[in-house]
Parts: sequence; C-alpha cells; structure tokens
Amino acid sequence: MTEQKRTVFYLSDGTGITAETLGHSLLTQFDGIAWQTVNVPFLDDIEKAEIVSAQINHAAEHDGHRPLVFSTLLKPEILQVIKQANCRVYDFFETFIRSIEAELSQPFARIAGRSHGVQHHLAYSKRIAAINYVLAHDDGINPKNFAEADIVLIGISRSGKTPTCLYLGLQYGIAAANYPLTEEDMSALQLPKVLENVRSKLFGLTLSAAQLHFIRQERRPNSQYASLAQCQQEIQWQESLFHIFNIPYLDTTHISIEEISATILNRCGLKRQLYG
Repeated sequence: MTEQKRTVFYLSDGTGITAETLGHSLLTQFDGIAWQTVNVPFLDDIEKAEIVSAQINHAAEHDGHRPLVFSTLLKPEILQVIKQANCRVYDFFETFIRSIEAELSQPFARIAGRSHGVQHHLAYSKRIAAINYVLAHDDGINPKNFAEADIVLIGISRSGKTPTCLYLGLQYGIAAANYPLTEEDMSALQLPKVLENVRSKLFGLTLSAAQLHFIRQERRPNSQYASLAQCQQEIQWQESLFHIFNIPYLDTTHISIEEISATILNRCGLKRQLYG
C-alpha cells in the first residue's frame, strides 16, 4: 500500500513549540500518511505571511492535496492571509480562546511567547537549577548530595537513566539524580550503601533483554557486556533487587522518554515545577 503524501505547516508568531507539539500529537492518530513538515516560527508580519501563503499553495499543487496548517498566530490580519491560501487551517487559539474568554469574562492578552517565555524568572531559574543538578549527579556522581534530589533513578547500564533525568529536569524542573547498578553489585543482593539513606526516592528502570542487547551491541559490538546472556542475567538480578527492597520500577521497552517521565511523576506523586 502506497503512503499518501501530505504537507503540514506549523505556524506561530513565537517559537512554534505549542503548535508543533499539539499538531503532531493529533497527527500521530492517523496512519498511512507520509508527512512533509514545515515549521515557521516568528511569523509576525504581512510580508512573511504572504511568502508562507505562496509556499502553502505550491505544496498543495505539488502534493495534489491541500496542506494542513496548525496555527497559534495571534494577529488576525496575518492569520487571514494564511486562510486565503489553499489549505485547511486549525487555529488553536481560535478554537479555544473564545469560550475561555466568555467563561472568565475577560479578553485574552494577545501576547506571543507567554507559555515558553523567560519573563517568568522564577520558573526559568528552576529549570536551570534542575538541569544543573541532573548534570552534576549523573551516573552516580556526588552521591552524598542525593538527599537533595526529588528522585533517584537506578538501573543497569544503558537502561535509560540519563536521558530520562535530563527530560525530567528540562521539561518539569525535577532535580533527578541517577545511579548505575554494576556487575560488581550483582555478587551481593544488596542495595549499594550510598543509596540506603535515599530509599524513599529510588525508582528503577528496566527493559527487555533483547532491547538491552540491541542497545549495548551498538555501543560495544560482540562484547561480553553486550551479550544476550549477560543482559538477561543483569536484568533478572536488578528486578529481583527491586522486588526485595520494594523499589517501584518501570519497564521502558516499548515507551518513549516522555511517557517514562510522565509515569514516574504520576507514580511517585511528584509535581511539575514549570511549564513549557
């Protein structure tokens, strides 16, 4: 079956993050379409809008289908130029703002970039502090400071601890540390001593032996470290450890970093510290 080819435009007078994130989330529900993506941030004057309108018309002619346009444009005159092109516009502000205005009995501010701006100094500072904490406490560094963490991820090598910590810090403002469970730890079915005082903050990450084998093969091809037998042994050991010490854990084999992070927050009762 040949995939249908369509073009999608994400338009904004700010960074475009909101339009792209929401639009992409909607389009993932539709199969069999090869999307050509065009991101246009900072679309803030008529001249730029006319150029984009021409691009949209060209894409419609080339594809044989009118493009989809996801918009968070705030200026009506710019949005009107886009609407005159051969496309289907989905404007997030137009869809939701009017009913919110009516409910709150006040007009919206029409200020671009509020959801991702640095004008909220406290939130911005929290983001930087969280990222700095993650970087300073990656892979078992500075375990004496783990008491300051919101959460401490543990797991064997290549189980996804570092990218998850970075995402938690960047997107949620969570101070996340991580500690690698090593082959040396396997000889005794005990928690490493440096983790004993932060038991309540521990959360484990695991995955299938086949997936771990694939990941490690890319890092150290045909090594003992990457062998399927070694992967099976380490996973069995760490999951036994999680059960013995009642450490909550998550199998990350088939889920994204975004889903892993959201699940951790939900299961551990952690609160998002910032938005955007």
